[in-house]
Amino acid sequence: MGAGAKHQLVFVDRLLATLVHLRHATTHDVLACWFGVDRSTITRAIGEVRPLLAERGCTISPGVRLRALAEVVDDLGARGKTGIIDGTEIRVRRPDAGRTDRDKFISGKNKQNAVKTMVVTGGDGRVLFCSPTQHGSCADITHARQLGLVKLLADGPAVEILADAGYQGLGAQTGGRVITPPRRTFKKNAPDWYEDMHERQRKAHSSRRIRVEHGIAHLKNWRALTRHLGRREHIRTPSKPLPPCCPTSRPPTWPGTNNVKRQVPPRHMTPPPPTVHELVS
Repeated sequence: MGAGAKHQLVFVDRLLATLVHLRHATTHDVLACWFGVDRSTITRAIGEVRPLLAERGCTISPGVRLRALAEVVDDLGARGKTGIIDGTEIRVRRPDAGRTDRDKFISGKNKQNAVKTMVVTGGDGRVLFCSPTQHGSCADITHARQLGLVKLLADGPAVEILADAGYQGLGAQTGGRVITPPRRTFKKNAPDWYEDMHERQRKAHSSRRIRVEHGIAHLKNWRALTRHLGRREHIRTPSKPLPPCCPTSRPPTWPGTNNVKRQVPPRHMTPPPPTVHELVS
């Protein structure tokens, strides 16, 4: 009882240091200078607080939190709401040379090394779920199937899920509960009336689905979800994502933050990559 070093920072300060680190990618050395403690104290604080944030899930109303994809599907079905899914990528450092699965991290969309996560939002753009990450080369529809979305929708409550063309094929597997953009019937020499009809249908679907892009853009305000600069060894296994702490709140502005030169910590000081759920509770 009582063994071990005592905390030099109260819990509020440890939470604040963790949020600033995740929001602005501020190094542990700079945070240590701000709080007047040693770098190891900041490292310990962030390491203890991040798992707590990851377990909180996404808040949809006072006292109601969603922590799993099954809970999201059940909640949407119970409230009769529409969900929107889309994939987003987080840039990572290039894996070690000679690694057998090195090419798996190269995104087919951006041609860069990345990991991919699936984001689920409500019709208003509020983030409800962020999936564990997969390699950047994994297709959106494959990732959704691996997460068990097909089984949850096919066996669960009646829910309408909007998705982009990357998820075409899930509609037939889920009884029409996943709605994707309409396919083209005429590949060549389409009549004018068909082009006008197809364009109207495509724009109508896009205008409903655009809210998920707003939710993803909100997540990208956290620097940790824009590009991870950690060690290459930390991306050997796709990390479990974390939910943002209060998607509607903003961390405090530190005096002189814009004038602080970002430092690149040595490799042994670089923290492991955050999960999306750490940032979205």
